[in-house]
Amino acid sequence: MKKNLVLACLTIALTACKNDTKTNTPVVEEQVNVSEEFNKMLGDYYEEGLQLNPVQATFAGDNRYNDQFPNPLAQETVDKSKAYYKKYKEAVNKFNDSTLTDSEKMTKAILNWECDMNLEGFNFNQDYFPIDQMWSINLVAGQLASGASAQPFKTVEDYKNWLKRLEGYLAWMASAESKMQEGMQKGFVLPKSLIVKVIPQLEALTVEDLDQHLFYSPVKNFPESFSDEEKKELTVLYSKMVSERIIPAYKKLHDFMKTKYLPEGRTTSGIAGIPNGEDFYKYQIKKYTTTDMTAEEIHELGLAEVARISSEMEKIKEQVGYKGDLKSFFNHVRNKKELMPFKDPKEVIDNFNAIHDRMKPQIEKLFDVKPKTPFEVRRTEAFREKSASAEYNPGSLDGTRPGIFYTPIPDVTKYNVYSDESLFLHEAIPGHHYQISLTQESEILPQFRKTLWYSGYGEGWALYSESLGKELGLYTDPYQYFGMLGAEMHRAVRLVVDTGLHAKGWTREQAIQYSLDNEAESEAGITSEIERYMANPGQALSYKIGQLKIRELRAKAEKELGDKFDIRQFHNQVLETGCVPLALLENKINIWITASK
Repeated sequence: MKKNLVLACLTIALTACKNDTKTNTPVVEEQVNVSEEFNKMLGDYYEEGLQLNPVQATFAGDNRYNDQFPNPLAQETVDKSKAYYKKYKEAVNKFNDSTLTDSEKMTKAILNWECDMNLEGFNFNQDYFPIDQMWSINLVAGQLASGASAQPFKTVEDYKNWLKRLEGYLAWMASAESKMQEGMQKGFVLPKSLIVKVIPQLEALTVEDLDQHLFYSPVKNFPESFSDEEKKELTVLYSKMVSERIIPAYKKLHDFMKTKYLPEGRTTSGIAGIPNGEDFYKYQIKKYTTTDMTAEEIHELGLAEVARISSEMEKIKEQVGYKGDLKSFFNHVRNKKELMPFKDPKEVIDNFNAIHDRMKPQIEKLFDVKPKTPFEVRRTEAFREKSASAEYNPGSLDGTRPGIFYTPIPDVTKYNVYSDESLFLHEAIPGHHYQISLTQESEILPQFRKTLWYSGYGEGWALYSESLGKELGLYTDPYQYFGMLGAEMHRAVRLVVDTGLHAKGWTREQAIQYSLDNEAESEAGITSEIERYMANPGQALSYKIGQLKIRELRAKAEKELGDKFDIRQFHNQVLETGCVPLALLENKINIWITASK
């Protein structure tokens, strides 16, 4: 979407309606009719969206489409998606702004943004990269197959639904190979350093011992209510599916990646190494930051933030009495045995739960609205643990499935706790769990906005949440506060290395070295992070851009409102509209500040 159109949409969304002082019943009736029509259109948009992406419906807790997996690489699916966005862009713009409430104008602006960004995304041949080491569908399928994620396995029908869904997934696996072959011919190939990370992930699912196979897991966890006959029937069906379909499909894809795709992998690290890569990166920046910032502006901002946070880190180094330079202090923190106290993975989980308990007495000082959706901390599944970062998986829309904070623990003896408090604030409470759950539980947002995700807002909120630690009774240990600074530095470094990789010609090795020079993450962790940025350009920019905007808005509100500033009300204002482009959030807060004076 062009810049002037972005601004036009945002202006439309945030211009206050002139109050009609007349008590004119026909006008009121007309407004009700328009709202009903508008809401029906939004409902249709949401419902059709679920049919296009039934896996998203499953994650939202809507089980009507649990047996479906339309192949997103098939031309038919692509054509349907394009037609869907064009249809609803036209539909939403039939509504005149003068007939909409302020809330409806914001929704109209968001729907325009959604349609424009998704339609523009079809221009960049992303289908040629269907598989990577972190973001792709096969990893989501593995989570669902485990029986411990969003796909339900409570009834016989649930078990059979998954078998039907696997038919669609197998079609996707075949299409993925075809798309990669086509990409090889046209210059759209992953870097070799990413391909070598994908190969073991695929190989892990070629194991022939069914009891060890991830996709056989549901058979090992039948509900007690199943009869012996039902268990027997499903065991046969799953054995056949995994042995005769799943394992051969993974072997075929693994062999292709290893013998044909890997030799053709590109040696460049940044997305500029593919056709039209520079324009694609500009699109990714806009998509993930929801701003019109350039790569150069973001790079310079990153350098400035790295310098600022470094000076704060120096203070902690002096506080703990460390005499060496900051870079050697990173190594000191990485290798300090007292910060690696655990022998059993359960101790890591217990530590996060203890952090939660320490926060509870303070949380109401900052938040007077809390989510009803339950929350759990779990260890990341073994099949993806080595390449995974800590992450949050939302609960279902109805709150019956909890929000889950997943943490990878590939080697518990090397698990360093120094950043656990900031990590919990980001991924769990009040970070992603509060932000996403409150959005999903909202009684005023239209349904489609309850599952929207804008990284600039969502990751910005989570990083902002890390800065609340002292207010929540955490960061009393200087190493944990250093962990917060380290996490913030990590996001500042991202601004530098992501733009370095994709807009300035940096190599993977340059990006790794810059990170090692400026943050306390381990080399293995940094390497995984850099490869993550290589696989999804621009995503890593969203955290710091969003955090800085929210901090800027809080500082403005505190200054302008003085004694009238209520931190709980500020947080309500930020959270109540769910994920929105940052310009919409800024205008909303400005309106609130003016109204609160």
